[in-house]
Amino acid sequence: MAESAVTTGERAGAGAGRDLARSLTAPGLVAIGLGATIGAGIFVLTGTAAAQYAGPALSLSFVIGGIACGLVGLCYAELAAMIPEPGSTYTYTRASLGRFPAWIIGWDLVLEFAVAAATVAVGWSGYAQSLAAEFGLHLPRALAGAPGDGGLVNLPAAGIVLLLSALLMRATEEASLVNGLLVACKVAIILAFVGVGVAHLRPDLWHPFVPENAGTFGAYGWSGVFRGAAVVFFAFVGFETVATAAGECRAPQRDAPVGLIGSLLITTILYVAVAAVLTGLVPYRDLDVADPVAKAVDVIGLPGFSTIIKAGALIGLTTSALTALYGQSRIFFAIARDGLLPGIFCRVHPVTRVPVASQLVIGLFTAAVAGLVPIDVLGEIVSIGTLLAFCLVCATVLILRRTDPDRARPFRVPAVTLTAGFGILSCLALMASLPADTWIRLAVWLAIGLAIYAGYGRRHGRLS
Repeated sequence: MAESAVTTGERAGAGAGRDLARSLTAPGLVAIGLGATIGAGIFVLTGTAAAQYAGPALSLSFVIGGIACGLVGLCYAELAAMIPEPGSTYTYTRASLGRFPAWIIGWDLVLEFAVAAATVAVGWSGYAQSLAAEFGLHLPRALAGAPGDGGLVNLPAAGIVLLLSALLMRATEEASLVNGLLVACKVAIILAFVGVGVAHLRPDLWHPFVPENAGTFGAYGWSGVFRGAAVVFFAFVGFETVATAAGECRAPQRDAPVGLIGSLLITTILYVAVAAVLTGLVPYRDLDVADPVAKAVDVIGLPGFSTIIKAGALIGLTTSALTALYGQSRIFFAIARDGLLPGIFCRVHPVTRVPVASQLVIGLFTAAVAGLVPIDVLGEIVSIGTLLAFCLVCATVLILRRTDPDRARPFRVPAVTLTAGFGILSCLALMASLPADTWIRLAVWLAIGLAIYAGYGRRHGRLS
């Protein structure tokens, strides 16, 4: 059943103008994973999570998030090697559960990737304005923030999304080269921040390591550690982009697992180190700012180094936004290829083999969100969308092991029942710790998706 569903989709998507270029390798996939994950999570949301939820125990929040992601990452590795197509979770759900559940998760992924890119862009704007202020340059308040942040539109956030969308509309290989160079720069700068920061730590700021609960769930204490893990889970969303890129990989069965697991492991180590240094330099209650790493560097008192770190943050956020926008357009491509969205979204340029229309629409939508929505709202929306997708990935591995046991699996999840089962439980636990209004926003978004499916996808879908 699963194989026939995938084959049907491949036939539906085959033909002139609907094949993506296969130009990516294992190092490129690792770079995509690092480019996507090391961004807003480490440069922006670390401050919010420490100040409002976890305190110095933020590093524990990242450990919890990393463990949950590791379980899910193993499931992604099996599926990406087995079904090396664009679409990530959407494609896997289509193969195991059919068209309608695939549409639901595909629509959830639209929310996840687009809002992730918007969140990163807002963080990029904060660091860009902080860096510009060092040279005496200031934007008018009306153009420096979203309406919820006291402005009218966050012009830098919208602008960087449009610029990166233009780059992605050129060629995947070209964008991958730019991403690889920027990833190398930002990893070097993060390591420099950790190295210099260790020499200026104030260990007294880590006491108490888990602050006493303030009287409500999620406000410090151990519930705050888990609430913090749910919020910073956004920081791990990028490794999923590697699975999305499997359809453009030269040897996906071999390279996709390497890209997924390698990027996740490196990212988790860097996150824990940065969280520990950050809370050891600045009192955690003072980190609720758009540029917490820049604030920590200012405490160190090295002006030149501060400029380098802020530039590194801009690079990191740029690659994170770039890969999120890339992943989103490939989700649109896969959904449209199955007829659930208009066919224009699965047409690719005859020379670059890039889905230009899909990339353009995603860029415009994301730019509008980045310019008009505050960052705290964006981060929570991305986290719940990501966790829902991760639950379905783990479930898909279990279902395909039963419905299609003889299919070739170049990579197999060890102890699959325990691994996938704990992956689902950990994701559900983190979802449960998110605020109620985040669930309401997710429900509204899914209701819009149901309306689109009823009005268009149900009649035009190519899969039975």
